[in-house]
Amino acid sequence: MHLNIAHETVYRYASPVKRSTQYLRLTPSDGPRQKVLSWALSLPAQASRCLDAYGNVMHVLTLDEPHLEIHLHARGVVETDDGPPQPEASLQQFPPAVFLRDSALTQADAALHAFAQAHAGAVAADAWEGLLGLMQALGEHMPYTPGETDAATPAAQAFASRLGVCQDHAQVFATCARLLGLPTRYVSGYLAADFEHVASHAWAETWLPEQNGRPAGWLGFDVSNQCLADGRYVKLALGADYLDACPVRGMRLGGGLEAMRAVVQVSVAQVLPEQ
Repeated sequence: MHLNIAHETVYRYASPVKRSTQYLRLTPSDGPRQKVLSWALSLPAQASRCLDAYGNVMHVLTLDEPHLEIHLHARGVVETDDGPPQPEASLQQFPPAVFLRDSALTQADAALHAFAQAHAGAVAADAWEGLLGLMQALGEHMPYTPGETDAATPAAQAFASRLGVCQDHAQVFATCARLLGLPTRYVSGYLAADFEHVASHAWAETWLPEQNGRPAGWLGFDVSNQCLADGRYVKLALGADYLDACPVRGMRLGGGLEAMRAVVQVSVAQVLPEQ
């Protein structure tokens, strides 16, 4: 499957920002189930490229002149494997067990411990099927509800409110899976869907053991859409939680109130046969 992706983010400020630094994880990498055919960033100034601690491609954009707006554009084509979801081998230098640790946004409280424990038996018997059950139960407990949480909302708070969006679902799912002894990471990226996304998407990937005839590997669970990640998904970045993998994160001096607008368009490209 070939996916055309266009991602625009615009920041506007009430007063001039004296200077700012943005950390951009807006560039996907090749992986077991995706290949980047073309990709380009359009930024207001030259940015330095590096790899972060998790191996994500990151650009650091610094603006030293006063500004009232920042326009960020990412665009490209990614080829994905549109076969049925299967666990992916790890391509990282560190072991999956790194993603057993919690983080600032994925610390469990008593309610999350109890919720996870209710699925412990099913997960121990069959991790794949048990986590599908956990995903379904979580979707019923906290249906997708925009506008009730924000980027700083911890998993325990979102779970208690019984409301949230994809980033909350991914962080709560990761918290529960880690409590059950399964390494799980937060993933940001894109989803080709029948409806328009106004922002990038997020889901969780869990390291499943070799079990019941299935190979070990990472498998993506999308609580918001109640499905496994397949060829419609493109990974941008991964980490322990939202703060590690969000597409844009930064700091600024001045500016007052901030307004942010993000629009993502993902469409399936028509591939013509070779002549």
